Amino acid sequence: MAAFAVLLRAVNIGPGLRVSSADLRGAAEDAGLGGARTLLNSGNLVVTPGTSGASTADDAARLVREQLATRIGQDVPAVGLSAARLDQIAEANPFPAAARDDPSHLQVHVPFGDLDAAGIAKLDLASPGREMLATAAGVLYVHYVDGIGRSKLTPKVIDTAVGAPTTARNWNTVTKLRTACAQASGEGAGR
Repeated sequence: MAAFAVLLRAVNIGPGLRVSSADLRGAAEDAGLGGARTLLNSGNLVVTPGTSGASTADDAARLVREQLATRIGQDVPAVGLSAARLDQIAEANPFPAAARDDPSHLQVHVPFGDLDAAGIAKLDLASPGREMLATAAGVLYVHYVDGIGRSKLTPKVIDTAVGAPTTARNWNTVTKLRTACAQASGEGAGR
């Protein structure tokens, strides 16, 4: 059975947009998606197609977005990743030492569109800190060596360089999403 991760953009951080885990699961259920499970309280959802007819991760994200708009009265950007795509992102990680030793400071920025390689190259050259950047599997990996809070690589700077809005998850969350997708698809938790 297919499993999809749906990642919301910029929710439950600071004074901005709030989406409760109950509303996120409810939106998935309203859309006919199955096995709705939220992870952490930061806009992470794992679902199966259920009765929704969703055949791709993009379908699942679109359905959740539509149902959230109905449920909470606000448009909440969402991007979908299949279990296979999450595996591809994990296997392509150019910073395995950071994933092992500093996973909370390794972020994966998933774009809502295609990456602009030229923009990212400029970002890498202009980066004032010791951040390490790389692209692979259609995402931007950033190891915030000195911490995320002090970095000049803000979401706005990254989105401009990438050429599309992104949503970021740290490596701990990526690992949890992979495990949840494997469980939802019946593969077990061997990740």
